[in-house]
Order: sequence, then C-alpha cells, then structure tokens
Amino acid sequence: MSTKTIAAGSGALALATLLAAPAFAGPTYTSDNGGSFRWYGQLNLTYQSYDDGQENFNRLVDNANSGSRLGFWLEQPFGENTLKFHFETSLSLRGSDGVDQNDQGDITNWTRSDLRHVDLQWHTARYGVFSIGQGSMAADGATGLDLSGTGVVANTSVADAAGGDFLRNTAGNLTGIAISDIFPTYDGSRRGRIRYDSPEFAGFTLSASYGEDILSKNADTEQYDIALNYANDDLGDFTVQGALAVNWTDRSGSDTRDTLASAAILHEPTGLSLSVAGGDRDTGGNYGYVKIGYTASLLSVGETSFSADYYDGSDLVSNGDSASSFGVAAVQKFDKQNLEAYLAYREYSYDDTASSYQDGQVILAGARWKF
Repeated sequence: MSTKTIAAGSGALALATLLAAPAFAGPTYTSDNGGSFRWYGQLNLTYQSYDDGQENFNRLVDNANSGSRLGFWLEQPFGENTLKFHFETSLSLRGSDGVDQNDQGDITNWTRSDLRHVDLQWHTARYGVFSIGQGSMAADGATGLDLSGTGVVANTSVADAAGGDFLRNTAGNLTGIAISDIFPTYDGSRRGRIRYDSPEFAGFTLSASYGEDILSKNADTEQYDIALNYANDDLGDFTVQGALAVNWTDRSGSDTRDTLASAAILHEPTGLSLSVAGGDRDTGGNYGYVKIGYTASLLSVGETSFSADYYDGSDLVSNGDSASSFGVAAVQKFDKQNLEAYLAYREYSYDDTASSYQDGQVILAGARWKF
C-alpha cells in the first residue's frame, strides 16, 4: 500500500501551539442602556489519515464535525423582551469532508455560502422567539443530540471525518461514490428563513420555520419544517434530551419529506451515556445510529470522555444497498485553555446489488480551541 502525505508537516506544530495556548475568551462589551456586544470563535485543526484500501492519504485539515468559525452577538433589552443580532461565518479552511484522492482543494476559499448566521431575533418573555434571516431551520440539529462528550469528533454525521473521499471497488479502481453520498443524516439545514420557537413548557419547545437557499447561485430550494424538542437536566440522576422533526424540501421540482429523531441520556453519577438517532426519506433511504459514551475526571486538567458508535443505513444511493460505519473516539478537555484534544478512528463499509467495494478507514487527531 502506498502512502501520500499532504500538508501534514505542520500538524504536530499546530497541535502543540493549541495545547500551549492560554485561556482566552472574547470579551463582552456593555452600554449604559443595557446593550451588549460579545464575539467568539473556534479553531479545530486536525491531522487526517484516510486509507481507501489501496492508498493512504495524510493531510492537515479543518475538522468538519465542528468547523473553525468566528461570530458575534449584539443584544439590546426592551423591558422584559430582548432584540438580538447574530452573525457567524465559517473560516472556510480546507475541511476533512472537502478533500479526496484527486483534489486536495485550497487551504482556504471563502464564499458567501460560508455565512452561517446573519440573523435577527426577537426574544419575548411570554410568546417565544421570532427570527428572520440566515440561520438554523427548526429541524437543524434534530439528529445530533449527544451527551457523550465526544461530539467534537464523533457524532451522527459520520461522513464529516472523510466525506469527500471516494470508495474503491474490489479491482482497486476509484468509483464515483463518495463517503458523503452513502452516509447522510437528512438533518435540518441553515437557510434564509423565518422561524418561530414557542416558550418552553415542562421541558418541551415547539419550533417551525420556512426558508430558501439564498446563498447558493440558482439553488431554487424551498424548505419548511416543524420540530419538537425536549430537555431536562433534573430528572434525578439523569439528564435527558430528545428531538422529533419533519422537514419538507422542494428542490427544482423534486419534493422530499424527511422524518428525523434523536435522543440522548446521561447518568450523571457514573458518566455513562447513550445516544440514538434515525432518519427516513420518503423517496427512499433510511438509517439508524447508536452511540455509547463514558466520561470521568481522570486528570485534574478536565474531563476525559470515550465513545463507540455504529451507523447502519439502506437504500441511500440505490435500491437494495447498505452502508455501515463503526467508530471509537477519546476526548480530553483542558478547562483552563478552553481546549478539547481528541483522537478518533472510523471505518466505512458499503455494498450494493451491482458492485463490491473496499472498506475505508480514517483517523483524526487534533484539538478544538474555543475563544
């Protein structure tokens, strides 16, 4: 097996720099009338090693599980209500899901589609939250509930670790099937939208939104969705979260309906957690996901978390196909530095009725620094 190293020489230096970084958080500036401005961001560089069964590719990339970004909040209270403006952009660094065996992409290539939030929100004390602008649809995050402590590198979106890479068939030839094609989540998205979130009642919140893809050229995409979320961190020794959503998409005359759900539970005294998720598309394709986790205070610098997960899907690219992925991860927090260092391994398997494919494996080693 041959090995290709691409932009990897600086990986150790980048990780060492993050580990040595002092704790730093964006300051909050306040005005005499109660208004405030707060900025924030994160860097999440990782060393990626992908083995497609024939060759091994080593790269320094941005971890697409939680990409590097920068943003700010403006807030102004009006009596018991608050007006908020949220801006956030991806730094558009070369992502772990944006490279493949033929194209390593640009180190950075910002476009308007990297705008994550340009969002005006009216938070009322009695009637909930009203939002307008580029931001999360109601179903965004509906499949991603996770209390394991390893979500920075292992979560429902298993394709984020190596989504751009192509499968090889058993003859050793690259196919046109990418990892991202066969491991979807059908999760909600960010759009130019109007959205409403109800007040919380007994842990439940109801949300609905309508949006369009306003950042991609000639997208012709409309979406509307509804979501029910639940969160309770005071159920005895347990913390529980749940989400159920339905998302309708009209894309150039092609209509789909996605049904999404996830749930997570954490037993606080033991640090044991369980997460489950699933998605179903009415035009074909469904999957299930399960993850077990364990978090403990093994070091004085911060919590240590471990997890193992499994994804199983069918009819995702063609009728009768099947896709599965298994992953393990470890994350060490450094509380003083606002840092999470991690190491993760994931393997991908795929079969369809026409061809046989070699398994892919990926290793990620890096750190996320929040500021």
